Amino acid sequence: MVEGEGKGAVGGSVTVGRRAREIVARGERLGGLARGVLADHARAVEQVRTALAPLLAELVAQELEGIPVARLKDVTEGRLRLGALENAGFGSVRPVYEASRYELRQIPGVGQQTADQALAAARQIARALEETVSVRIDIDHPEPRTTALVIALRRIVEAGPDVRRAVDAARELERRLAALLPVARPACGRLRMALLGRAGRESALAAAGEVRAFVADAVAKGLPMLLTQASTDLLRESASDAEAWVDFELRSTEYYSQLAEIAGSAPDVAASEGFLPAEVADRVHAQGLDDTHRRVSLRGYQSFGARFALAQGRVVLGDEMGLGKTVQAIAVLAHLAADGHRHFLVVCPASVLINWTREIGSRSTLRAVPVHGPDRLDAYAEWRERGGVAVTTFDVLHSLPDPRKAEAHPLDAPAAFVVDEAHYVKNPDARRSRAVARWTNRCERVLFLTGTPMENRVEEFRTLVRYLQPDLVPRIQGSDAVAGPHTFRRSVAPAYLRRNQQDVLTELPALVQVDEWEEFSAADQEAYREAVAAGNFMAMRRAAYARPRTSAKLQRVRELVAEAAANDLKVVVFSYFRDVLATVREALGEGEGAGVLGPLAGGVPAVRRQRLVDEFAGAEGHAVLLCQIEAGGVGLNLQAASVVILCEPQVKPTLEHQAVARAHRMGQVRSVQVHRMLAADSVDDRLLHILESKARLFDAYARRSDVAEASPDAVDVSDGALARRIVEEEQERLAVGSGGAPRG
Repeated sequence: MVEGEGKGAVGGSVTVGRRAREIVARGERLGGLARGVLADHARAVEQVRTALAPLLAELVAQELEGIPVARLKDVTEGRLRLGALENAGFGSVRPVYEASRYELRQIPGVGQQTADQALAAARQIARALEETVSVRIDIDHPEPRTTALVIALRRIVEAGPDVRRAVDAARELERRLAALLPVARPACGRLRMALLGRAGRESALAAAGEVRAFVADAVAKGLPMLLTQASTDLLRESASDAEAWVDFELRSTEYYSQLAEIAGSAPDVAASEGFLPAEVADRVHAQGLDDTHRRVSLRGYQSFGARFALAQGRVVLGDEMGLGKTVQAIAVLAHLAADGHRHFLVVCPASVLINWTREIGSRSTLRAVPVHGPDRLDAYAEWRERGGVAVTTFDVLHSLPDPRKAEAHPLDAPAAFVVDEAHYVKNPDARRSRAVARWTNRCERVLFLTGTPMENRVEEFRTLVRYLQPDLVPRIQGSDAVAGPHTFRRSVAPAYLRRNQQDVLTELPALVQVDEWEEFSAADQEAYREAVAAGNFMAMRRAAYARPRTSAKLQRVRELVAEAAANDLKVVVFSYFRDVLATVREALGEGEGAGVLGPLAGGVPAVRRQRLVDEFAGAEGHAVLLCQIEAGGVGLNLQAASVVILCEPQVKPTLEHQAVARAHRMGQVRSVQVHRMLAADSVDDRLLHILESKARLFDAYARRSDVAEASPDAVDVSDGALARRIVEEEQERLAVGSGGAPRG
C-alpha cells in the first residue's frame, strides 16, 4: 500500500496521488529500460539470423542434393507419383525444392495435385534438415557471408554474459510491471480514484505499493544499471571485418555457443544430459544456476553439468577432455558464492595449479588463493581469514591443518571441494587419497573431475564413488559397463555425468586453445638460470625439458597424452627442437609409449614423412606423432589428430598457425584441442608479451593474404633483435649475466 495511506477516506488525497504518480513513473521508467533491452537484444539476434539464413540455405540445398527424389514418396506415404519428375531429369530432392509450382506444372504428366504434393514433401524434408545441419565458420577461408555472421555474433559475444542476465531480468520486470501498472495507475489521480468503488481503490493502492517494493528491490539489485549497460553494449557500432575475425579466433567457443543458442541447433538432449534417467534429469532441470559472479557464458550442456553437481551434491563429472569441466566447476563455485558462501577448496596436480588460478580469475569474480610453495601455510591462513578459492596440490593437501581447529579464524568446512584429475586418487591407500578422503568427509558438496571414461574402469569408479556416495557402491556392476556406456551411466546416474564431444559439439570443428601454464621445478629453474647467465636464447627456450625427471612441462605433456589415450584420441606433439622431441619420446615410452611415431623432422625424406603421417592416420585408436614444427607444420595433412601439443611458444607466429592448421582443417570431424606449454616467469612469458600485438596484427591482415602464405617471414619480427631483448630482460630480472651477446 502507498506510504501514509489507510484503507479509508484519504485514498484520494493530493499527497497520496503525488506519491502514487512518482511510484508509477519509476515503474514505467524501469519498464521502459526492460523493453529497451528486449528490443535491442531482439534486433541483435535478428541480425544473426539474417546473416545465418543464406548459409543454412546452402547447407540444406547441399543435403537435398544427396537425397534421391524417390524419397519424396516416403514423406507422402507412397501417394506421390514420381515417374514424370524422374523422366524430366529430377534425380534429387533439391531441384524439386527450388522449383516453383508453375515450373513443376510445365512438366508433361505433372498436374496441380502432383506439383503441390511434391513441393510440400520437399519443403518438409528441408525443414527437418534445417534443424540438423550446423554452420561451420571457416577462419582459414573467410568469405562475405561468414564475415557478416561473425560480425553479427560479435555484438552479442562482446556484450558478455551480463546480457543474458539482463534479458532474463528484463523479461521478469516487464511481466510483473505489465500486470501491476495498469491496476496502480488510477491511484495517480483523485478523479480516477473517485470513480472506482472501494474495492477498486484498495486494489489500486495495493498495486502501487507492490510497484514501489518491486522497483526498490530492482534498484537494490542494480538492475537499472545492468539494463542500461546491456543496451549500451548491444548498440555499439559494428566491428570491422578484421576485428571480428581476430576476436572470433580468440573466443571461438563463445561465438559457437551463441550461434547454437540462436540457431536452435542444440545437441541431442539425451546425449547432452549424459543419458540420465528422467527422475535425475528432472531434479537437475529444477536446480537454478546464479551467474552473478560468473564472467563467461555456458553452453547448454555445461549449464546442465554445473546444475547436476549442485542438485546431486557429491558427484563425478567425467566429460571427455575439451568440453570445459573446469568452467563447469567454476560455475558451481560462483553459484554458491552468490548464495553467501565464502570458502572453497580445489585440489589438483601441480602441473595445472597455475591454470586453475588463472581460470578462476578470468572466468569469475572469485578470488583465487594458490596454496603452494614455501609460503603455503601463510596463504592458507589468509584464505581462512578472507575467503576465496584455495587452490592446492595433492602433495600439499595432506599437510593443511583442519580449518575447524584453527586457533585464529576457525571456520566451517568449505562450501565445495573440487578434485581435479580425480583418477589420481584411485588407490585408497595412497597418502594423497587419504587426504582427499579426509576433506571429502568434511564437505557437503564435492565435485570430482576426470576425463577418463569410468565405464572402462569399473573398479576405479567404485573407489571414487566410495568417497562420494558409498551407498551407491553395491549398485555398480561390471555387467552394466559390458552392456554399453549408456546402460552404465544410467545405473550410476546419481553420482556420474559424462558427455562426449561428438554428442554435444554440434559445430564441426571447434578449435579449443588452452595455455598450459607451469611453474618451474627447482631443477628446471636451475637449468633456466644457467641458460640465462650464458646468454643462450635457444637454451632458455628448452630449459624446461633439460631435467626430464623433474620437468613440470614434461609431466603435463604426459598427463595430456594419457588422457587422450583414455579417450582414443590421436595426438601431435610439436617442438622447434629435436632434442626436446627426443626427451618427450623417452618420457612417453615410460607409460603411454605405444603408438608413438616420429620424430618427423627436417632431415626426414618426403616419402618417409608421408609414410609416418599415413601410419599415424591409419593407427587404430590412440597414437602420438612427434613433429619438428618447421617440418610438420607445412605441407602435411594431420587431420587425424584431435589434440595438438606445442612444447614451447614460437618466435614466429606463422609457425604455430601453420602447425595447428595441419590438424584443424577441412575434413576434420572432431574438435581440435591445442595445448601450448608455457613456463611462468620465463622466456615464454616475455616472448608472448612482446609478440602479442604483432600476432594480432598478423591475424587480422597478413594471414588472410596470399603474400603472407607465400612469405611468412615478412610479418615476423627479427629473431636476433627479439632474442637480445629477452635475454637482456631476463638477465636483469634474475641478476645474472654473461656480459656478451646472446647466443642461439
